[in-house]
Amino acid sequence: MSPELIYVTGASRGIGAMIAYELAQRGFQVGCLSRSGDRPHVGDVSEETAARWHTAACDITDGEALKDAMSRLRGELGIPVRGLVNNAGLHTEVPTIDLPMDEFRRLMDINAVSLLRACQIVHPLLKENGGGLIVNIGSFYDKLGVKRNVSYCASKAAVGAITRCLAVEWARDGIQVIDVAPGYIATDLNREAMESGPLREYLEKRIPRKKPGAAKDVAVLVSSLFQEGMAFLSGETIYIDGAQSVSI
Repeated sequence: MSPELIYVTGASRGIGAMIAYELAQRGFQVGCLSRSGDRPHVGDVSEETAARWHTAACDITDGEALKDAMSRLRGELGIPVRGLVNNAGLHTEVPTIDLPMDEFRRLMDINAVSLLRACQIVHPLLKENGGGLIVNIGSFYDKLGVKRNVSYCASKAAVGAITRCLAVEWARDGIQVIDVAPGYIATDLNREAMESGPLREYLEKRIPRKKPGAAKDVAVLVSSLFQEGMAFLSGETIYIDGAQSVSI
């Protein structure tokens, strides 16, 4: 396989870091984009894997900075762009009656507007390569009614809609667009809350397997979408939530 570049936003921690790891393990060169510009935090990795990570610091809400970071990495590596994983995002919660509209707009801007802008930026790079794949990281909250989460639920529902529209519009350019929507996933940022106390008790009752998923679960799914023979899969939302959202 000739070397190809895949960008991952929010690649320094959590799910994004593990996605960057799994993609590198599959032989891809990975443009690791994050606010900090740090390499992915996934513990010990081989030198061969780490050599496939190429970091760049940028704020995903700054379209010009994101475009510059993508262009710089592509120029430095001089290889075709195979895809983009829009992983960066934010979760907040507040009673809806107290929700400031500025806070609602902020979450929509980070989780939906910036995601769409990233897709626009990468489109010509994928088209130039004869096509490619964009994976948007949504959430199973996109189809649920969750107290105190109207901003997050709305923003992730927008991710699903953006995915469907782009998949249809950009199919002629050979570009697939897929929404991967995780449920509760334990990461280094939230593991303590998910493994003890009220949240753990709730998850044991609601998730059929009685525990949350791991970042690796999502990363393996995302990286597998970049394998050969997957070109007919596009426009779909793939839920990875341990069957929680369909359990009664």
